[in-house]
Amino acid sequence: MQTITHHGRTTAYEVSDRGGDGAPVMFVHGSGGTHHLWKSQSRLGDERPVVTLDLSGHGESEDIDADPGYETLSAYADDVLAVAEATDASVVVGNSLGGAIVLHVLLERDHDFDGVVLAGTGAKLAVLDDLREWLADDFDRAVEFLHDEDRLFHDPDPRLEELSIQGMRACGRAVTERDFLTCHEFDVRDEVDAIDGPALCLVGEHDYLTPPHYHEFLAEHIDDCELTVVEQAAHLAMLEQPEAFNAAVSTFCDRVEE
Repeated sequence: MQTITHHGRTTAYEVSDRGGDGAPVMFVHGSGGTHHLWKSQSRLGDERPVVTLDLSGHGESEDIDADPGYETLSAYADDVLAVAEATDASVVVGNSLGGAIVLHVLLERDHDFDGVVLAGTGAKLAVLDDLREWLADDFDRAVEFLHDEDRLFHDPDPRLEELSIQGMRACGRAVTERDFLTCHEFDVRDEVDAIDGPALCLVGEHDYLTPPHYHEFLAEHIDDCELTVVEQAAHLAMLEQPEAFNAAVSTFCDRVEE
């Protein structure tokens, strides 16, 4: 992996480039994840460079000393912008917490992407009381809950489920809890009308964590925003149905470049 140093820390990222002449697209993972969750999106490298990163404290990136909530969200936004500038990424795709980071950048930072994809996310990302308790006191139960049917996955290949479970365990309880608490505090429902597209909302039809109506709200309130539902998928549609997910992202990137 490559690294970029910014704000006194190092962020790791990877570029998959198979010679495509499209503009680079960057993918931002969600809570307790790493760049490995985007392994199937490397196939888009035939069309354009594909950039994936590890947010601070995840994978190979240095951690931060930040309280959950706005402070953590802002630090993660710094990671995303540093990698975007290093790679000239013009479209950014954010899943779950990654989508919250993208919305934060659009609302509060002086950086204009050519287009954004908001996947498995929402303008408000409240987390169940039970899950927050398990993240604090029973991490195994939290991981089990998230991998129940129609949360992270609808009907996954066991290998994909294991990839997600092991990745979350590698991130560890503290970082994963910080991520979910940051999601819980996130609420920009009163602000999204200020966002101009182009944008694409992309959601698995069985996503219980961030249901389709979250994305309908975003599509209604963001100017020039499309909505696509990925069939037979839940929260991690990019892993569960990569062909449909990639096709939607590719079509959107082509439209942005027209």
